[in-house]
Amino acid sequence: MKLQRASHEPGELLEFYEQGLGALGALCERTWHDRLEVVAEARAAALWNPQGMLHEVELHFAPADTNVARDAAREVFPGCPLTFRLAEALRVSPLPLERFVRLDVAARPPEAAVAEKLWRSQFPDTTRWQLAVPFQPDFHFSLVALARCELQAIDQHWSLHRLAISLPGGEADEHLAQEMDFYQTGAEATPEIIWPAPDPATWRTLLQRALEHELAEEIARIRARQEHSLRREVERIDDYFENYAHELSTRAGRTVNTQAKIKSADRLAATKAEHARRRADQVARHEIRIQPHLEALLLVAEKAWRAKLLVARSHCARTLEALFVPRSRKWECTDADSKET
Repeated sequence: MKLQRASHEPGELLEFYEQGLGALGALCERTWHDRLEVVAEARAAALWNPQGMLHEVELHFAPADTNVARDAAREVFPGCPLTFRLAEALRVSPLPLERFVRLDVAARPPEAAVAEKLWRSQFPDTTRWQLAVPFQPDFHFSLVALARCELQAIDQHWSLHRLAISLPGGEADEHLAQEMDFYQTGAEATPEIIWPAPDPATWRTLLQRALEHELAEEIARIRARQEHSLRREVERIDDYFENYAHELSTRAGRTVNTQAKIKSADRLAATKAEHARRRADQVARHEIRIQPHLEALLLVAEKAWRAKLLVARSHCARTLEALFVPRSRKWECTDADSKET
């Protein structure tokens, strides 16, 4: 889920700076509705000087449509470097893994007929379905990440995404990502939850795959513009060097001087090398680089129902364990080979 970019609001930015700089140990005082006096040192002063020396400044939070010269050390405006530095300074390192338990919304297991119907809609090749063991209460886990993405191309693009994936398979859960702001933590007593052990390497792969899928359309649009620009630049370079090489060859063919022919051959070789270098330079300039930055990680637990099923799919009968998630009304299979492909 791509989060909407916040508009430039001087009042909200002033409050963010006041609280953020205060958290870093700076002294802040509002001197006017759009002014903030700051006395900072150490971590807070590092926003202005890498040594963290004592620094005093009055910040001005100007409206976005102000048409005057900007002072990046004293003014806060759209795209201000100070805002990026403050956001980076407030990031916790290493990134903590927080846990969240959703409020119980499924006090009773689903009816067997309903559960079978949902299974068959999810796995249409099922020919036989039977509930071998009654439903047992369990938990389903999801990983939610807040990712700030920097897309480096001819133009630089910034975006913020909330990604939600089901564990352990990593299927994208768009509904969870969209509705996460409205969920409340469970207040009633719940049995001890056995949280999955953190697996940074696997989770990184799953989140990378989810982010690539979410950025696919935007990257396709950027790639189309990049290819058009690259094609134009390469054609211009090719035309120039081909004409220059043709001129050198023509000059060499008209002369009978051996020394002049050698110099022309050297120039022609240098021209070919420079031609290849210019082409490679343009290809490098038109590369698309994606730099994701994780801002938050949240492990979500929600009530689910585990069942043992006798299922026949593709003329193959087997007994398997599956997890029914009431929120998404989907089945999660324990065995990897039983998932729909």
